[in-house]
Amino acid sequence: MTAPLVDASNHQKLSTLGERVLAGGHVTRAEAMWLFNLESSADILDLLSWANRIREHFKGNKIHLCSIVNAKAGACSENCSFCAQSAHYQTGSPKYGFVDPEPVAEAAAEANKNAVTAVGLVAAWKGLNEGPMLDEVCDRIREMKAGGQTRPDASLGLIKSQKVADRLKEAGLECYGHNLESSRRFFPQTCTTHTFDERLETIGYLKKAGIKICSGGIIGLGETREDRCDLAFELKAIGANVVPVNILNPIPGTPFANNERLPVMEILKTIACFRFILPRQEIMIAGGRTVNLRDAQSMIFMAGASALMVGNYLTTLNQSVEKDLQMLKDLGLDPNWDSHDFSDQAEGGCGCGKSSCETEAVLA
Repeated sequence: MTAPLVDASNHQKLSTLGERVLAGGHVTRAEAMWLFNLESSADILDLLSWANRIREHFKGNKIHLCSIVNAKAGACSENCSFCAQSAHYQTGSPKYGFVDPEPVAEAAAEANKNAVTAVGLVAAWKGLNEGPMLDEVCDRIREMKAGGQTRPDASLGLIKSQKVADRLKEAGLECYGHNLESSRRFFPQTCTTHTFDERLETIGYLKKAGIKICSGGIIGLGETREDRCDLAFELKAIGANVVPVNILNPIPGTPFANNERLPVMEILKTIACFRFILPRQEIMIAGGRTVNLRDAQSMIFMAGASALMVGNYLTTLNQSVEKDLQMLKDLGLDPNWDSHDFSDQAEGGCGCGKSSCETEAVLA
C-alpha cells in the first residue's frame, strides 16, 4: 500500500504552529480555521501527532477521569434538540425525582474504587433556585465531600443569582458543568427555551463564587467547522477548566434523530484542533464516544484528549469502567490523580507533576 503523500507546505505550517503552542504561544482564529479545514489523511495524522505532543507537554501521562450520577431524570422543561430527557419529545427516557442520598453515595464509592477524580451530580431541569431543592442539593454535595477522595461536581442547569452559586461553593462544590453546546451563531438551532447569554450569565456567577468551570459542547448537531472553532474560542474566553467534547448520539424521538454521524477522522481532527486552541485545559471526551468512535477510541489521546468520562451516561450506555482502565494501562497512561486542583493550567505549567522541570526552565 502506498503511503499518503505529505504536503510539505502544510507540514511546515503545522510544525510552526505546534512549536509556537509548545513554547506557550497561541493560535489565531484564522490559523485555527486552517487546522479545522485540513482534509488529507496525511495532514490530519500530522495534526494529531502535534496535538499528542502538546498534550504530553502540558499534561504528561495523566488522564483525568470523571463520572456522573443522574440525580433527577426526565421531564425537563427545556427543548434542547439533542436531549432524550426533554419533556417536549417522546423518547421513552426514564423519569424520576431528585434522588435520595444512598444512590449518590454508591456512585461516589464506585468512583473512588476506580480511581475516578470527580463525580458529577446531574439534574434534568431548567435550573436551580433558592429554596428547599437547593438545600437538598447542598446536602448531597456535603455528603459526597465527606465520603472520600472523589471530588464532588455538579451540573444543575441555569443559575440566576449569585446567592445560589455562593451556597454551592459553601457546600463544598469545586467544579460545575455547564456546556455552551455550540457557537453563539448555531445555539438557537439547538434550543429556544433559553439563550446562549443565559448560559454565560450562569458561568459568570459560578466563577465569581470561586467554582471551577466544566464547559464544552456537542459536535455532530449539524454545525459547521466554523461553529466548532468559535465554540473553542468562546470556551477559551470564559476560562473553562474542563472542556467536554460530546459527539451526538442521535436519539429516536428528538429533532436530531436523523443526523448523519460524523466520520471518525473528523471527530479526531476536532479534538486535535481543540488541543491547539486550549493547550492547558482538560479536554474530556464524554457522551457518544463508544457509538461514534468504536475501535478508534484509544486514538482520542493521540488527538490531544486528557480526560475521559467513564461509567454510563445520562440515558445511554458506555463501555465498562474496567475496559476503559485497561485501555489506559495499555497506552501507558495514568488515571490515578490523587488530587487535581487544576494548577497545571497555570501559565508555564507543563503538567508533568513535578515542582520544577527542564521544560519549564527552558521556557522561563
